[in-house]
Amino acid sequence: MKLVIGNDHVAVDYKWEIKKYLEDKGIEVINVGTDSTDSFNYPVSGYKAAKMVADGEVDGGVLICGTGVGISLAANKVKGIRACVCSEPYSAKLSKQHNNANMIAFGARVVGIEMAKMIVDAWLDAEYEGGRHQKRVDMVMEIDATGELKGI
Repeated sequence: MKLVIGNDHVAVDYKWEIKKYLEDKGIEVINVGTDSTDSFNYPVSGYKAAKMVADGEVDGGVLICGTGVGISLAANKVKGIRACVCSEPYSAKLSKQHNNANMIAFGARVVGIEMAKMIVDAWLDAEYEGGRHQKRVDMVMEIDATGELKGI
């Protein structure tokens, strides 16, 4: 498995910790975030990471900024991305099972590092259930592709 990780200046320490945590599990991790605590615009790494996921260069992505919100908003502007901000493992698990989330995000100012690891694990361990959820994912992807949702 190969993942990309993107972050802003607030989340540099979290990035290194999560990267090592994943690599210790045998997962290859590509860093597209900043390595500096100098002010950094999160849309840059959010976009770079999302583009790699959308282009199929990696299997998924982890995004970290102060809250996880800004960087996930940027990532979700890339066609094909379903990035979910999660502050606990249950939502992370369901983001994959029900929404087929291909990126997970969390906030370095919101969750502790051990909770962040649990969020990542829950997302990685979950499998998309398809079935009744596929219609909804298809609807989200229709909005993504066309900016519209027909038939409503």
